[in-house]
Amino acid sequence: MLVLKFGGTSVASAKNIALVKEVILEKQAEQPLIAVVSALGGITTQLVNCSTMAATGDAEYIKELALIEQKHIKTIQELIPLKKQAKTLSKVKILLNDLEDICRGVFLVHELTAKTSDKILSFGERLSSAIIADYFIDSGFDASLADPRDFIVTDSNYGRAEVDFETTNKKIKAYFDHVDNQLVVCPGFIAASRSGEVTTLGRGGSDYTAAILAAALDSAELEIWTDVSGMMTADPRLVSSAYAIPHISYEEAMELSHFGAKVIYPPTIQPVLEKNIAVRIKNTFKRSDAGTIIQQSSTMNGSLIKGLSCIQNIALFNLSGSGMVGIPNFSHRLFRALSNARVNVVMITQASSEHTICVGIDAADAGKSQAAIEGEFAYELASHKIDALQIETRLAIIALVGSNMKEKIGVSGTMFSVLGQNGINIKAIAQGSSEKNISVVIHEREVKKALNSLHESFFLSEKKRMNLFIIGVGNVGSALIAQLRKQKQYLSQHHHIDLKVVALANSRKMYFEEEGINLKNWQEHLNEGEDMNVSAFLDNMESLNLRNSIFIDNTANADIAALYSRVLHKSISVVTPNKIACTNTYDEYVNLKQTALQYKSKFLFETNVGAGLPVINTLNDLIKSGDEILKIEAVLSGSLNFIFNNYGPGVSFVDVVRQAQVEGYTEPDPRIDLSGVDVKRKILILIRESGLHMELDDIPAQPFIPEACMAAESIDAFFDQLAAHESTFQKLIGKASKAGDKIKYVATYNKGKAQTGLQFIDKSHPFYNLEGKDNIVLFTTKRYPEQPLVIKGAGAGAEVTASGIFADIMRIANAN
Repeated sequence: MLVLKFGGTSVASAKNIALVKEVILEKQAEQPLIAVVSALGGITTQLVNCSTMAATGDAEYIKELALIEQKHIKTIQELIPLKKQAKTLSKVKILLNDLEDICRGVFLVHELTAKTSDKILSFGERLSSAIIADYFIDSGFDASLADPRDFIVTDSNYGRAEVDFETTNKKIKAYFDHVDNQLVVCPGFIAASRSGEVTTLGRGGSDYTAAILAAALDSAELEIWTDVSGMMTADPRLVSSAYAIPHISYEEAMELSHFGAKVIYPPTIQPVLEKNIAVRIKNTFKRSDAGTIIQQSSTMNGSLIKGLSCIQNIALFNLSGSGMVGIPNFSHRLFRALSNARVNVVMITQASSEHTICVGIDAADAGKSQAAIEGEFAYELASHKIDALQIETRLAIIALVGSNMKEKIGVSGTMFSVLGQNGINIKAIAQGSSEKNISVVIHEREVKKALNSLHESFFLSEKKRMNLFIIGVGNVGSALIAQLRKQKQYLSQHHHIDLKVVALANSRKMYFEEEGINLKNWQEHLNEGEDMNVSAFLDNMESLNLRNSIFIDNTANADIAALYSRVLHKSISVVTPNKIACTNTYDEYVNLKQTALQYKSKFLFETNVGAGLPVINTLNDLIKSGDEILKIEAVLSGSLNFIFNNYGPGVSFVDVVRQAQVEGYTEPDPRIDLSGVDVKRKILILIRESGLHMELDDIPAQPFIPEACMAAESIDAFFDQLAAHESTFQKLIGKASKAGDKIKYVATYNKGKAQTGLQFIDKSHPFYNLEGKDNIVLFTTKRYPEQPLVIKGAGAGAEVTASGIFADIMRIANAN
């Protein structure tokens, strides 16, 4: 005989029950069946609400009863032909009248005992099974209705009764020896005590009912039909990339179900495990899906980790003190106190020094747990032999489960590393010697990030998601968005990286979309966004708390640069072409570096120097490998190089500057480039990245733009002044032409000193043939003492700068 169990969602409506009938038709052709059914979807919760309202004297319970009645009557009317409805309606009415009488009694005495609660909750399954059995009989099935109160015997622990298996197994065999029907419908969840009183097997106990029947009758297999296609690698409501596990062992299934996997009730496994009966999880709404099979052992060539699960609403109790060390019965007293208070301990961890014991419990039990522990250790607390009880709430336990990780090196290390990289603090750790489960306690706000991060790390077939928060959508920002959109599919297919732009902002608007903004029409989304507020932008980013987050600042705004430390503190990486942060005081620069290191985030700014050229990364590699920088010579302004390469006879200086601005080679205010401040910042960054201490004011700059130009009140006025001082620039270019030289704006560092300014470069110098907007950097080092290491290429422009930002994003994606 095959046992099938159908959960609340499978029998939630007449439409769903019709799908159950199709499953029964397929299976019944092979062998006789027992169909264990839950209450109609949502009814158990309504019964709980109804009983609670009645116990508190709330007469509104009557309305809740009416809703329960309406749902069952409607189901009968939709399932059973009109001429055959009378007998089913009569049965259901009798049950509903009994339910109403019990609830009225609770209302009158304002008391709800556990015993009465079990009676009330039993009506959910009793009603659904009566309707479903009649529906099958009226549909032509050779079916009957069984009552588990006749053969499942328990103790009187109402709410979650313990089964007397010896008596129950005998009664089940005797009962079904006299059943000849091809289909038996049996309500789940309910049983009877030895004295005949109604008991329940715990919320979700219909699975348990089915397992008890399957074990007692030596069923070939137990099938549990639900609304998901098997046990999932993680909760799909929290991890969108979760998928069904094809094969899993009994032990793995018990671990996952204990830690919150709702697809199967934890006690279900034990009865079938002892008989080595396989359990198959199937989806009522997707019958063709393979589902999950639970059996003695899982496939050894499967994934190292079978699944991730979690329990939320956890409280952590930490008992510590020198008076605990070496005391033999200390732990015994702690757990006895909790046991006497009927508190279930979810997790235990104790330091080898015996100085502390930490237990995790359901947060709902925190109050009585505290009272029990403080009562037990009143003397020790009063005499300060132990410290005051430390209690932390709003926590969750994340569990990593898999038989294959036994004796595998590095599983714990990977888990802790992944959590650390995402700024998730671990409060407590527990791992049994069986090595099938590694559990950590974290803050509940970190659950989604933790599960997604671990899922990406351990289930390698899935894509790694990077969440991007972009401020600045001007020339560089727009170019970056275009590149992200173009490369999205390629990165997904070939590198398993899913880049999601979660937020966009400019000076006026900001727009957030947790599942990623459609970059095809990002301008429309941004225009529809809320008013830009930098503080609110960061608040939103932090509250989303997404894994693998990167904050991208495409501005030249000092206020935004000042927020990098806050961002890095949240373990969110920063990528930016904004040079302000790295050229503030040396202490602030070092602080950002140390903050990134401390909080496992990245602070990347390759585009601060040379746009997309690998200048900073090359320099970092030299330093890390033990080389030492002796001298730096560089043309670091693509805009200035462009200007002087294109300035000559027949062309005015102001027109060349305008052209550089239009083509995106200069900052929005060209004075930043022409003042030499931009170059000073770049050489300062290279000096600091070389491991040297220097401030911006330590670098002298030789001005070449007349003061009247730089003092102009607006950019337009600045251009007017440039035109008025054309003769000044003509003299410069004339002097260079006469000597056969070219003008370059050069930055140098040598023997502890740095400077920037115009230089006349002759034909023998590597800078002479530097064309267009190109940059060039010469590193003279101990390893390159005679022929310097040369990096050369386009050093300005939105496209190349955006490509440099993109490269930094990919470095972070590949590093984590």
